[in-house]
Amino acid sequence: MTMHGYNEEDSAIGKAYDARLVGRLMTYMRPYRSRVALAIALLLATTALQVVQPLLVQQAIDRDISRHVTTDLWWIAGLYLIVLALMFVFRYTQSVLMVLVSQKVMNDIRTKLFRHLQRMSIAFYDANPVGRLVTRLTNDIMALNDLLTAGAITIIADLFLIVGVAAALLWVEWRLALITFVIMPFLAVIMRWFAVVMRNSFRKQRLYVARLNAFTAEHIGGMLLVQLFGRQRRDQQEFQSHNDRLLGANLEVVRSFALFEPVVAMVSAITTGIIIVAGGRLVLGASLSIGNLYAFLLLVAMYYNPVREIADRFNILQQAMAALERIFTLMDEPEGVQDAPDAAELPAKIAGAVEFGHVSFAYVPGTWVLKDVSFRIAPGERVAFVGATGAGKTSLINLLLRFYDVQQGRILLDGIDIALAKQQHVRKHIGLVLQDPFIFTGTVEENIRLRDETISMAQVRDAARLVGADRFISAFPQGYQHQLVERGANLSTGQKQLLAFARSVAFDPEVMLVLDEATASIDSETEALIQESLDRLTARRTSIIIAHRLATVRGADRIIVLHHGEIVEQGTHDALLALRGRYFRLWLLQQRETPPDAVAPPPTPGG
Repeated sequence: MTMHGYNEEDSAIGKAYDARLVGRLMTYMRPYRSRVALAIALLLATTALQVVQPLLVQQAIDRDISRHVTTDLWWIAGLYLIVLALMFVFRYTQSVLMVLVSQKVMNDIRTKLFRHLQRMSIAFYDANPVGRLVTRLTNDIMALNDLLTAGAITIIADLFLIVGVAAALLWVEWRLALITFVIMPFLAVIMRWFAVVMRNSFRKQRLYVARLNAFTAEHIGGMLLVQLFGRQRRDQQEFQSHNDRLLGANLEVVRSFALFEPVVAMVSAITTGIIIVAGGRLVLGASLSIGNLYAFLLLVAMYYNPVREIADRFNILQQAMAALERIFTLMDEPEGVQDAPDAAELPAKIAGAVEFGHVSFAYVPGTWVLKDVSFRIAPGERVAFVGATGAGKTSLINLLLRFYDVQQGRILLDGIDIALAKQQHVRKHIGLVLQDPFIFTGTVEENIRLRDETISMAQVRDAARLVGADRFISAFPQGYQHQLVERGANLSTGQKQLLAFARSVAFDPEVMLVLDEATASIDSETEALIQESLDRLTARRTSIIIAHRLATVRGADRIIVLHHGEIVEQGTHDALLALRGRYFRLWLLQQRETPPDAVAPPPTPGG
């Protein structure tokens, strides 16, 4: 099995405009096509009204002002005001429609992307920093807002305006219009250069933003270690390096943008100058009226306005294309562990029998972590797995919870191959207690039931009481409604572990997975409380204990010893000591690190 993480570097290449990405974006706009169609219709009407304005001015000059007649000026002025009022209403309505569509589309994409992330395998999160994924869900999706509300619709409006103004120029004076159009190829060359330069600038900008976000999220999350090991200065230098790269990319964008607009303005000014000279001669030759010349100049200015704005639009378009590429690349990332089309649904209650049949597994192809592992755990049996670091103990949990799929063999839960069952149904029957429990922002009650409405308040209290967590919960002013901050920073380590243990109990799994480090970093009184709770819980549940401290598994029904991914010994504590094999050596090694009165001496051979 080869896992491919989402590589941020992949998003640094590609097209400036990708019709495939735009086509995919359009599928999200399809449910709102009636609103988009109305917005475009209003846009067309607004464009037509814009072109009408210079023509009304031309009529006022040629029909009235030039002949010193003011009779019809009020009508033309009134009509001009009506045109302005209609443009205001049309633009307002169109803007509201597109903002509404934009927000709904972003909401749909954000929801789908988050749902996709929830289905991704644990291997994906091992390979992808949280900061990058948060950037996809926030910054990149927000970049679509500008595209949908200002970028795309304005580009369409600009195209309509250019076409409409070009037609009006030909209608007013075709000879001057041809002069204007001759200059356009030079502007097209400038715009092409701008597109090429800006493409890489924008992509570098987005890349460095993501890197900076990833670095910041990781080092703020690990601030305890940063301060503990005095890495502030080194991390500050690394942060500054990321920040300087982002600054350079931003300045590159600004320089290109600052150069483009003056060049366009200069071309526009040259065109206007030529039109004034050529048009002036036509006026003097009596083949063109003053009103037509003035209207033509207004239309030329209107003709170049969309071109001037194209820099802003191109900025928005480029950022949106980069964002779309990253969003859809992430959305296309395979889920890794997927349910089969005909995946079975497990019963609401199971006995809890667990069986590994000739299981072999590797995180990296060719490097086997587990090799032909076979064992069966009967319902209600308490089994411990021990072995040196890297023996493959934690991999057993990852495979049983189906965070990964095996390459060879199969894993059975009550005789059902978990690869053929729905992941959520498998995990519903398995509880997991880790050393570093995750606490969400919210109340104590919400952290135990995880907002699952099927779990009653009575079950929450019973679970907390069973593990002894109700002692410190009842001491809070608000009890179970006490507000916990991010990652449970207002709880002690022991309290967080008890709360996480109560969470597992509340869901009442038939199989309980326990890492004995869950009791390793707390005071002896809390450890004794958890050990007592574990004894009560495992008495009626299938229990798998991943043990590092052998003293905690002496009472297990069976102990399985792993070495380099293979089962080398199994039996009870006393039987394994009597073998004087690997378990015996591990026991002696831990005895040397433990006070003599903390453990019982091993029995003599055959005893």
